[in-house]
Amino acid sequence: MTRKTSDRVIVAGLLVGAAFGIGGTMVSTDATRQVFWLIDGVGVVIATVLLAVKFLRSGDDVVAAGFIVFALGETLLIAGTPAGLEASVPSFGGGVALWTAGLLLINSPGRLATWIRSVGFVAAVLFGVVAARIFLGERLLPTSSPLPYFAYPFVVLNFIGWSVTVMKRW
Repeated sequence: MTRKTSDRVIVAGLLVGAAFGIGGTMVSTDATRQVFWLIDGVGVVIATVLLAVKFLRSGDDVVAAGFIVFALGETLLIAGTPAGLEASVPSFGGGVALWTAGLLLINSPGRLATWIRSVGFVAAVLFGVVAARIFLGERLLPTSSPLPYFAYPFVVLNFIGWSVTVMKRW
């Protein structure tokens, strides 16, 4: 796969992930939400693994590791989705805990634009709170409001920022 092709796959995966992730949060039927979140998750895993390869090749090991950790978190989210909202809480908690760690690793070194890093830190804090609440015993659903519901836009903004970063190389 050429770099130009992998860049397109990254952007497509992130944008598909953003659209179907937010869409899945807003639909009312379980089956539709589960399919939307499956599409979201697969797109995000592909994109973040390719981002890890890209940053590893450029010598940014910490950022690359962050994308790998984020992808691992996403796989936990995918794994819990078919079980339904209530039953997915444990894997959701683990997934967003890894998202938190991944976002901190991605945004700490200063490799990305300041606005992307700032949004990433906000997302990390919000999802860290969600993970902590779940691990302290609260049955916090993936669709609960205010959190995690209002944390999703921050991770989507990070996806957009990552996409912009990749597109600048075209």
